[in-house]
Amino acid sequence: MATLLYRLGALGARRWQRMLIGWLLALGAVVGLGLSFAGSFTDSSSIPGSPAQTALTKMERHFPEPDAQSAQIVFQAPDGRKVTEPGLREPMEATLRATGQVPGVSEVADPAESGTVSEDGRTAVAQVTFTTKEADDVPAGTLDAVKAAGDPAQQAGLRTVYGGEPYESSHPPVGPGELVGLGVALIILVITFGSLLAAGLPLITAVLGIVGTMAAMIGLATAFGVSDNAPTLAIMLGLAVGIDYALFIVSRHRAQLATGMPVRESIARATATAGSAVIFAGATVLIALSGLAVAGVPMLTSMGLASAGAVAVAVITAVTLLPALMGMAGHRLTPRAPRSTTARRRRLPRLPGRKRARPQSAHDGPADTMGVRWTQGVLRHPVRNLILGTVALVALALPALQLKLALTDEGSSATTNSSRQAYDVISDAFGPGANGPLVVLVESDDPATVVSTADAVEEELRDVRGIADVSGIDVAENKTAARIQIIPETGPRSEETSALVSRLRTQMLPLAESSGSYVAVTGMTAVSIDVSDKLSGALVPFVIVVVGLSLLLLMIAFRSIAIPVKATIGFLLSVGAAFGATVAVFQWGWLAGPLGVPSEGPVASFVPIVVMSVLFGLAMDYEVFLVSAMREDYHRNRDARAAILNGSRNAARVVTSAALIMVSVFVSFLFSHDADIMPIAFALAFGVMVDAFLVRMTLVPAVLALLGDRAWWLPRRLDRVLPQVDVEGGNFHAPEPVAAHAAVRESTPVGL
Repeated sequence: MATLLYRLGALGARRWQRMLIGWLLALGAVVGLGLSFAGSFTDSSSIPGSPAQTALTKMERHFPEPDAQSAQIVFQAPDGRKVTEPGLREPMEATLRATGQVPGVSEVADPAESGTVSEDGRTAVAQVTFTTKEADDVPAGTLDAVKAAGDPAQQAGLRTVYGGEPYESSHPPVGPGELVGLGVALIILVITFGSLLAAGLPLITAVLGIVGTMAAMIGLATAFGVSDNAPTLAIMLGLAVGIDYALFIVSRHRAQLATGMPVRESIARATATAGSAVIFAGATVLIALSGLAVAGVPMLTSMGLASAGAVAVAVITAVTLLPALMGMAGHRLTPRAPRSTTARRRRLPRLPGRKRARPQSAHDGPADTMGVRWTQGVLRHPVRNLILGTVALVALALPALQLKLALTDEGSSATTNSSRQAYDVISDAFGPGANGPLVVLVESDDPATVVSTADAVEEELRDVRGIADVSGIDVAENKTAARIQIIPETGPRSEETSALVSRLRTQMLPLAESSGSYVAVTGMTAVSIDVSDKLSGALVPFVIVVVGLSLLLLMIAFRSIAIPVKATIGFLLSVGAAFGATVAVFQWGWLAGPLGVPSEGPVASFVPIVVMSVLFGLAMDYEVFLVSAMREDYHRNRDARAAILNGSRNAARVVTSAALIMVSVFVSFLFSHDADIMPIAFALAFGVMVDAFLVRMTLVPAVLALLGDRAWWLPRRLDRVLPQVDVEGGNFHAPEPVAAHAAVRESTPVGL
């Protein structure tokens, strides 16, 4: 692998013009094809084959609904008045007539006829059906015209709120907040490199990779179901890892240039060594994200595969496009030596008996970096730091025991959104369950059996606790199915509603068996509950797979037993801390106001499994880049304590910068105020910060110091069984013909 990457880096450095032109042509082709075959993203959160989804499909066959978008107009009278009063009823009816005449509106239901007037008479809900198909978006002009038709009701004193999916606020994948995050990342890169040119290269490769990923995703949406959350998650991860992977390679290249290595040889070697680590790190992220498909939820599968594609593009960009850009930059990427150090070396003579300083290697950095000083402080009291760090992580993780999961709905949106306001008014007027009704479907080939079973079901429902209202029996035209609507006492995202669905399924089972009919609980609320249960059930097996994968990969990479065990425990502590902080913010409301959390309550059911898969890959990245530097030094000098310090000197600055960039990118996505994305972004930002600075930079040196040489021990039998993987190309030797050719060509000018 390292030899192949060496040749690829040498080619990019030598033929950078052709490489850049080829990259731009390929990117243009992908963008052109993606836009030509552009599809639309879906918001489906169902599971094919789940009990509620199967019943819902049957119900839609017996009770066909028009393939059209719909919304609600919620009328609320002032305190002490009713919408049925002549002074308010007439303006409301005028509004409904005007709404029905809006182009793009096919039908408007009268609340009085449909029975959607609250018991106190203060609130009424009118259903509006559009001519737009369910899979399409209602034109903004139509939505505005419907709102304008509400003037008579508003002038009469009625509060008029518009709800439903058409009035939900959309969240673009990239907004001003994300651009701020890129600006912060650029500042961190400039501080890290001390060069605007060097700082710009990781941003260029990351942005170009995201452009290609998004274009491909838009094109693939024509043939495949891609969740509408997938683009945002893919952009978030693609930017973060794209910047970080390029940062690792550019850092190695500049360190080699500082030792006097020729530009093209340095590019080839940086691609071979740091590029090998990038591929290994990217592979761990890809495996973890692709593993999301195991849950069997199409929405989660599309999110995982889309994000995995973004990471794959980031890796390919780092080892193909970046060498060409570094070749174009030439000697301008060479770090400048501090003037004070240079002058001091010229002025001070060598003292008698004083040893000559060891020349810096390609990995070495300043001896007194903050990372080295931090590591020295940890090594002075390893036991104390290990205990304090572990206690802090456990304390942060304790709130995770109260983590509650549910799929988001309109009640998860910000209170400033029209759909959320309508949701709240309906909840207050008709009860929380009115926003998430359930349906019991009865199906049989015998019409008489359908009626008798439906009557028995209706009678049984009257005695079930947790039900606020039961509608009459609605029989299908073909007489082979009937349905009964249920209004729960609690909201659609509450644990009580989930428990109610379980009780109903248990109590309906004897009726189905005795009558030979098909009896099932369905509705969108039941479908969401099934999805949430499926995701919750997949979490534990996924944890086992991730832990096993972590142990295996790190055992192969570091030829050690202690290192993988220590790294896996640290990863689990980081995940626990991330979930604990998420509970404190999104369920308990700590800092919810300053962070702009739209609503407090259960987080989206897919958040834990997504966060765990992503954080696993990122934690393994930091473990690889930090510990591999320590392992390299240990195998060279056989001094365990010195290896910890030298490894920190070589990698701590890069890992710190990479973590800060990750955090800034993830935090920027909090500004989207998307109820699905915000918990993921926050958990990843907090998890990366804890993992990089508390686990990798503190606990890792402490544990390695206590273990000493035992940290690098591996049984001989296991060593023979495990495959040999050179993570950072430490055993790499440049091919002689290529190296010689590069040396000859180095005399020609490089750069623009």
